[in-house]
Amino acid sequence: MDETNKTTVIRNAAWLVAWDEATGGHEYRRDCDLAFRGNSIVHVGPGYEGPADEVIAGERLMVMPGLVNIHSHPLSEPLGKGFFEDLGNPRLGMSGLFDYMPVYGPDEAGMGVCAEVAYAELLKSGVTTLVDLSVPYPGWLELLAASGLRGIVAPMHRSARWRCDNGHEVTYDWSPDGGEASFRAALEVIDRALNHESGRLGAMVTPAQIDTCTPELLKASLAAARERGVPFQIHAAQSLVEFHEITRRHGMTPLEWLASLDLLGPGTIVAHCIFIDSHSWIYWGERDDFQRLTASGAAVAHCPNVFVRHGMLLESFARYRDAGIPLGLGTDTFPHNMLEEMRLACLLGRVAERRVEGTTTADVFAAATVGGAQALDREDIGRLVPGAKADVVLVDLDAPTMQPLRDPLRSLIFAAAERAVRDVYVDGKQVVRDGEVVTLDLAAALTRLETLRGKAEAEVPAKHWSGRPGHEVAPLALPLAPDG
Repeated sequence: MDETNKTTVIRNAAWLVAWDEATGGHEYRRDCDLAFRGNSIVHVGPGYEGPADEVIAGERLMVMPGLVNIHSHPLSEPLGKGFFEDLGNPRLGMSGLFDYMPVYGPDEAGMGVCAEVAYAELLKSGVTTLVDLSVPYPGWLELLAASGLRGIVAPMHRSARWRCDNGHEVTYDWSPDGGEASFRAALEVIDRALNHESGRLGAMVTPAQIDTCTPELLKASLAAARERGVPFQIHAAQSLVEFHEITRRHGMTPLEWLASLDLLGPGTIVAHCIFIDSHSWIYWGERDDFQRLTASGAAVAHCPNVFVRHGMLLESFARYRDAGIPLGLGTDTFPHNMLEEMRLACLLGRVAERRVEGTTTADVFAAATVGGAQALDREDIGRLVPGAKADVVLVDLDAPTMQPLRDPLRSLIFAAAERAVRDVYVDGKQVVRDGEVVTLDLAAALTRLETLRGKAEAEVPAKHWSGRPGHEVAPLALPLAPDG
């Protein structure tokens, strides 16, 4: 059968998370049908009477839109499990960015292994659209296309790299060409992605971090994004070190400096945007950043997990949301599990605000679907409505962690997570069946990842400023008994 014309019908879905055009929000619908033909949804509601090549019984299913992850680093982060969770440097604002992350990662040959594991984890948690912030490596586009994800490649480029030689000071090593070579390499990948035969790959121009790029590179990057009609994303206001480095260089906050370069506006995604001038950890003479961000139209990629590991919080999800700032969610590092990220976004948003309102299940689900779609300037993903892409997630209501069943989204986000995700379709093609990824060999990738872990562990003494081995830089959670 020609898959481009195949019609799949999910009949009598017990719960269906549909898009209501009138209210501009998601709503539950009961005992309804969803049909998609090829890669497009053709029916959402009761009584579908059209052709059906495949019929799926939906009586014990929740049908929801695929999740949109606007910020993730698949090329390295799966390797960090067990190493980074308890690390934070109080002399560098509790961040692990500068003296820990650079010492434990894959070589170029291992990047694809990490990415394959991350892609599989993301699919199993219901992600259908992924913004993949990686440095270009051989086979990247081919692997991303093979995964079945709707992939937005975001090849990072920069003018400098940071290093830490003493545990308390960050040094920037600036390239003689100001990052021009890495910029050209990124654009080559972007242009290939935009013309990829799969039809599912998109692109984004992504200068890596505000503190590692010259103003010339930043302006050229935005111009390249506008020329290609794609979004622009940059890490900014993500650490105290960065905040103080930018204020030292320019006498302006990171957001103020972006605005001064005309980079802060519609089409720009600011990754993290935590340490603005009103943050409780910041002592700055003005409190203008929040209004500056609100007025700009720029979006924010919120990734709570990696920051809360170091005791950091966005202050706060509800404040940003209530001000009308476009908010999307990302997994950033491990676990590459969007449902767990949503749960943390709910809970930590309430901690920051000391209230539930403004960070409800509905608020966070919106950020993980239509919020991400808005940041990507897409109206055809993140929602179940005729004409949208057939990016669909089927949740098993009989999963033990979904019981007892009163409100399926709450049960999924707060209790079940990926354990209840049964099937996932991207662009009308099934990529997860009965909880297992069908496009990638996760078991084989995990075997290769374990080999990489041993190599990364052995290289820690040569990479860390202290010269200590990995078991001293990142001790095990519990002491190892002498007798084993």
